[in-house]
Amino acid sequence: MALRLPDKWIWDFWFAQDGSDYHIFYLQALRSLKEERLRHWNVSIGHAVSSDLRRWNILPDALCPSPIPAWDDKSTWTGSILKHDGLWYMFYTGTSHAENGYNQQIGLATSSNLIRWEKHPNNPLILHDAEQYEALDLAVWEDQAWRDPWVFQHPDTGDFHAFITARIDHGPADGRGVIAHARSADLLTWEILPPVTEPGEFGKMEVPQLAAIDGRYYLLFCTLVETTAAARTQRTGRPPVTGTHYLVADNPLGPFRLATDQFLVGDEIGSLFAGRMIQGPDGGWLFLAWRFMTPDGQFLGELSDPYPVTIDQAGNLAVDWQSS
Repeated sequence: MALRLPDKWIWDFWFAQDGSDYHIFYLQALRSLKEERLRHWNVSIGHAVSSDLRRWNILPDALCPSPIPAWDDKSTWTGSILKHDGLWYMFYTGTSHAENGYNQQIGLATSSNLIRWEKHPNNPLILHDAEQYEALDLAVWEDQAWRDPWVFQHPDTGDFHAFITARIDHGPADGRGVIAHARSADLLTWEILPPVTEPGEFGKMEVPQLAAIDGRYYLLFCTLVETTAAARTQRTGRPPVTGTHYLVADNPLGPFRLATDQFLVGDEIGSLFAGRMIQGPDGGWLFLAWRFMTPDGQFLGELSDPYPVTIDQAGNLAVDWQSS
């Protein structure tokens, strides 16, 4: 059954696999909040474990905002985890009260066992670069986008890379969303590089994930109806949807291209959001997302069950989620 907490909403999530155990880390906030939108500013990072991606055991919370004053004293948001030299590294997004939550930065917490986490003393580590990416301008956009780091080790070079939700500083405001890129040799010192995606289609490209399957690299991201660029709607002739889409490349750093205009999982309602792909116990690829909205506009805030992913001979992905 889907992971649903009786007293908390859950939304964006990421995985760490330790042997046969799947650890999931997720954003959570109390259901007792007066308004659903307040969850973003009353958030912590929860933790559960499963052997089959269906039945979950709740573990102690992983992270919460730091005491004031701190760079992450207002929120601890979406991130990712990798293991290196026997240590688990969780990169996550933070905002501060001092900046009214508008400016996002990326920090690090580490753990030897996935249970007890220690924030790095030099946080934040991956800093927004205003020379390459859009800085805060509330007349143009709602925040300074620099969040949702997906960190991985390059399979050939051995260095580390982060893909980040960001925006460039030129072009139509509704099409400036890109996936930013940072590089590191040691996971502590980071160089900010140009984006790995082209702008023009979306105002924001959130919660990126890179999945390597059969020699191809799939870059997943999610977006909303209201953050779809007018230029995309005109180009495709399709109504905008809320959900998860993907780009594909032959190299982990791109160049990435749209294989199709059809979203991997999406609809106008926003039934599922911020999907992730992971290999299940039998080795097959599965898709999970968090359940967002009901047809009558009610917020759900719970994890879906896994849906099988199929891949055709051309390398296109498909998820049969509506019939499940």
